[in-house]
Amino acid sequence: MTRSTRERIIDEALRLFAERGYSATSVAEIEAASGLSPGAGGLYRHFKSKYEVLAAAMNEHAARTSTQIAETLAEMSTVEADLAIEERLAHLCRSGLAKVREESELTRVFFRDLSQFPELVAVVREGLLQPMFDAITTWFRAQPEYAGADLDWPAIGAVLGGAVIHYRLFQETVGEPPGRADRDRFVDSWVRLALGLMPRPAVQAIG
Repeated sequence: MTRSTRERIIDEALRLFAERGYSATSVAEIEAASGLSPGAGGLYRHFKSKYEVLAAAMNEHAARTSTQIAETLAEMSTVEADLAIEERLAHLCRSGLAKVREESELTRVFFRDLSQFPELVAVVREGLLQPMFDAITTWFRAQPEYAGADLDWPAIGAVLGGAVIHYRLFQETVGEPPGRADRDRFVDSWVRLALGLMPRPAVQAIG
């Protein structure tokens, strides 16, 4: 699908911000990367400033995340009906890893540059990060094995979601996965951890 000029500007700006940092990236460099004449002002036909490009990237990624999470939860609820809980958990974990990987550029910008823009930190927190944790809570509450279980699901989601995010962030920043555990080993251990956090009767019922 052909990207519009506006989409190219956002995508290329985010890539450059992730590689070089927000302050070190010029408008002319964004224009050149987007296929525009550098320094000719083409960016300003779509955005008022470099900051507005950054804000658009954060807001549009957040909006896309909300849509993706809703679609993923709907898909998992229909496809996974006949799968064992262990397989459903593995699917959930892999979906989370894929989402964090997809947002790797945004994540680098978030940790490197967004402290100077608290309003954009709030956008990422409320529009991208928190919805991922909320999705884990929603997913567990929808599983028949845990129907009516009186648990602190948001806290469980924080533990499990935090592990997924940390795995990808560590890999991005250090260059190898934590503990040198490859993705399959991580997913297997994540599933075991998740089952260990659940009520014992529910675990026994699926054993």
